[in-house]
Amino acid sequence: MPHTIALRARVASVAVAVFGTALATFGAAGAEQPDGARLFDADCAACHASDGRGRSSAEVGFDLPLPNFTDCSFATREPDSDWSAIIHRGGPQRGFDRIMPAFQQALSDEEIDALIDHLRKFCTDPRWPRGDLNIPRALFTEKAFPEDEAVVTTTVATGGPSSFESEFTWEQRIGTLSQIEVSLPFERADLGDPTGWKTGAGDLAVAFKHVLHHDLQRGSILSVGAEVALPTGDETNGFGTGTTVLEAQVMYDKLLPHDSFLEMQGLARFPHDSELEDEAEIRVALGRTWTRDGGFGRAWTPMLEVLGTRELTGGADTEWDVVPQFQVTLSTRQHVMAAAGWRIPVTQRDSRVNEFVFYLLWDWYDGRLLEGW
Repeated sequence: MPHTIALRARVASVAVAVFGTALATFGAAGAEQPDGARLFDADCAACHASDGRGRSSAEVGFDLPLPNFTDCSFATREPDSDWSAIIHRGGPQRGFDRIMPAFQQALSDEEIDALIDHLRKFCTDPRWPRGDLNIPRALFTEKAFPEDEAVVTTTVATGGPSSFESEFTWEQRIGTLSQIEVSLPFERADLGDPTGWKTGAGDLAVAFKHVLHHDLQRGSILSVGAEVALPTGDETNGFGTGTTVLEAQVMYDKLLPHDSFLEMQGLARFPHDSELEDEAEIRVALGRTWTRDGGFGRAWTPMLEVLGTRELTGGADTEWDVVPQFQVTLSTRQHVMAAAGWRIPVTQRDSRVNEFVFYLLWDWYDGRLLEGW
């Protein structure tokens, strides 16, 4: 999920002129450890300034604003891989302007890695989670990283009475570690004769997420959350619970070797109506990302989720489902992506049906919906 970083920087023709300096100064460095600060001053400071705040349009000669790497809200959101793609291949590699040139002929991979390490030092507030911990979104398991996203998720029953549901979710980051989320489902179902097809909105839900701990070196992030679902849906047609439901959540993500990852989420739901049972749910997702074009192109992420739900009463059975799925980035900027999968019951198969689930996701902080294609 790229972002307006040195990506949006579009280093100008002045930066192109320093390529020769980079080759002459650092090409013979041999086995010496690359000096990121020296590389930045030689190759980047002409536009981005030595302090990382970016030079004015009067200084660089073009109107496109340059990023401020000292702004942690901007500088921490994306993983190193996105920054590397832009530095290697230039702005168009992530749907940005050609003014940001490619450095893959001027700098080695090791020098670009050292340059990225130096860029990371401009943000001096360690409270901000790094974008490398922002793993792909599963169909059901909520990730721990706070995001700015809009998601439309559609669920289609593939057996039994015909029905489908589309849920719109808006997520917005608050400050360093928190996020608010608002979601509203719209449902259409065949309720049978004489009622036939009915359409209506479900229960409006508002949620809050907060990061408790993150550790990039260990590749882990832990968050907690709370949600309240209000009885706004049409209960008579089955489009709502008819009562307020409180939900407590805990989310944990872990980076694994070879671009693999693990997501875990635990939930407990407490309906206000005493006739409805409290229930607990556990969600686990395991996946791996493959990226085309040497790690710089479109990303494909197959995942497998396991879902377990149980009412908190004695003798209740646990409902288990598996959800094979995949996610793919659609835009060059990788801020628009889609995912699809099948929710398959493992238990109580005689009373539950398979569901086809897919979503379209827009990371709106990274640009407008139609930008970066």
